[in-house]
Parts: sequence; C-alpha cells; structure tokens
Amino acid sequence: MLLVIDIGNTNIVLGIFIDERLAHSWRIATRREQTADEYAMLCRALFRSRQVDWSCFEAVVISSVVPPLNEVFEELSRTTFEAEPFFVHPEKQDLLRIRYRPVSDVGADRIVTTLAVMEMTPGAAIVVDFGTATTFDAVSADHEYVGGVIAPGIGISAEALVARASRLPRIEIRRPPSVIGSSTVSSMQSGLYFGYVALVEGILQRMQEELGKSLVVATGGLARLIAGEARGIDRVEDNLMLYGLRLFHLRRKR
Repeated sequence: MLLVIDIGNTNIVLGIFIDERLAHSWRIATRREQTADEYAMLCRALFRSRQVDWSCFEAVVISSVVPPLNEVFEELSRTTFEAEPFFVHPEKQDLLRIRYRPVSDVGADRIVTTLAVMEMTPGAAIVVDFGTATTFDAVSADHEYVGGVIAPGIGISAEALVARASRLPRIEIRRPPSVIGSSTVSSMQSGLYFGYVALVEGILQRMQEELGKSLVVATGGLARLIAGEARGIDRVEDNLMLYGLRLFHLRRKR
C-alpha cells in the first residue's frame, strides 16, 4: 500500500493506493497547532474505520504548502506509519522541466497536479485548482511547466466581503437561481458565484490565447460547483492531487 498526503492551507487530504486503485481517501481540516501525536490519533481512527493496517505502507509521499507542518508529518510518518516520508520539492526533482523562476517558489501541489495532467494529453494543458487560492497552471505542448495565475479563492473573497461590509451576512456559496438577486443574500451569492465564473472564464480564455489550444482540467474542493457553469473546463478530476503524488512516487523509483 502507498500513503499519499497533500497538506494544504485549509485541508489535508490523505489517500491510500492499493496498486493502481485509490482504495480510500479522507479530507481533514488543517490545524497548524496540532502535534504529531494528535494527528496520529486522528489518522489511526480514520484508518481503523476502514480496517486499514497502518504498519503496511511501502512508502509515504507528501506535498505540502504549510512548512510548519512538515516536521510534524515527518515524525508522524516515521513513528506511526513506520515509513520514511518523501516530500515533493520543486527544486529537487527532475521529472518536470520548470520555466518558472525561482523554481522554489512553485508550490509542491502545483507540481504534482501538473505531472498528473500531463498523463492525460500529449499537448498543452491547464490545471485549475480551486483551493484556498485558485491557481491556474500552464503546461506547454512540450510538457514544460511554464507558469500560471494565482487568484484569491472564492471562500477568501466571501470572507473579505463580510469582514469589510458590516451589514452583509455570511452566506452559503452556491449558484443562485438568477444573476439579478431579489434579496441581499441572493445578490451576494450572485456576485460571488457568477463573478467567480466570469473570472475563471476570462483567465482561461487569455491563457489559451498565449498557450494555444489546451486541455483544461479542474480540481479542488469547489471544482464541481464552478465547473458546472464556467465555459472552457473540459473535465473535473476530484483526486488529481492524489494520483499525481502516486505518479511522482512511481517515476522517482525508476
């Protein structure tokens, strides 16, 4: 079995592969103050619920954009999972040519999803990852990582709107029935939802003008919500990150 872990700013996603099959996956909240012991208790409970023997992992592969948790998960891997963890570092890998500068500024998550999408097409591609931030990553027809776009996530936008406008309430992020809102809540939902759809469509159009015709793959927590409306997204892959981590593990072993 292979354990893959993506440590994001909002969520940590864990996946267990048995050969090529993603057998189990979990999404838990990122808590920077938790210790390795506390994460161990949580992971044991999750694995026990699926009857997973956590002492049988052949390897643990991790991508992280939260440096304070790297040491925590390194200890967790060694003491609980009894495996030496491998962290994805853009500047220390040779599986993907990166034209971004400096290379170390590229998040490990962006490298992993890029590697995964390269398996889906022989040509150019764009990955749209709807996370805490929404990132757009461009892969050239020569399968080089050429760069991308970083925009505030829709959740961040919603929080900023409520924080700076005292009379506006917190709302559920969802598609309203019409663009023109008939209440404060539906007006806010319209602005957030359709405004974000327009942002995604506009950026994708401009990226393809520079990159050429590209396969566009969406992933991340809100991918299906936005992809259902935004033109230009070809497919949604909920577990693109996990499959990318597995691919990274397989290729580095060669």
